[in-house]
Amino acid sequence: METNMNKYLKYALVLLLSIGLILFTQQVKIWFNGDEATPITAMTIYGLITLWTFAFAGVLISDLMKKVPIRVLQDFPVLGWVSIISLVFCLLFDFPIQAISAVDFLSITTPVLTFAGISVADRLVDLRRTSWRVGIVAIFVFLGTYLGSAIISEIGLTIMGK
Repeated sequence: METNMNKYLKYALVLLLSIGLILFTQQVKIWFNGDEATPITAMTIYGLITLWTFAFAGVLISDLMKKVPIRVLQDFPVLGWVSIISLVFCLLFDFPIQAISAVDFLSITTPVLTFAGISVADRLVDLRRTSWRVGIVAIFVFLGTYLGSAIISEIGLTIMGK
């Protein structure tokens, strides 16, 4: 029980650090962009608390589902649980949407991409052991994803008449 509490405390603190980085990034945008940036208000703080709550609840549910005998639920990723929780609460209540909309989107992506970069950099040794063909496959995957997104966006803009 003590190790679980320590594990959850670590998760909570890492998520709190993430929220702090989001707030810092939003403040930096205000310093550099002035009136064009999203201001920090009380609703921004509520939005960050909401994001923290959704993320931590996703971690808890993911950990609980590891004890369920259904294999699909055991293997379901944390991000999936966070998404489901967020979706349900945003469909049921209007407040999470209002609160989260006060948080600048690009301020959220900066710390997330930083954490992703750190986790990938941690595995560069494993990447060296793979074949050079993986690089070619990655280039085609990135190119296909980019072109697919561009085509879908173009179709959507054409439908909208823009």
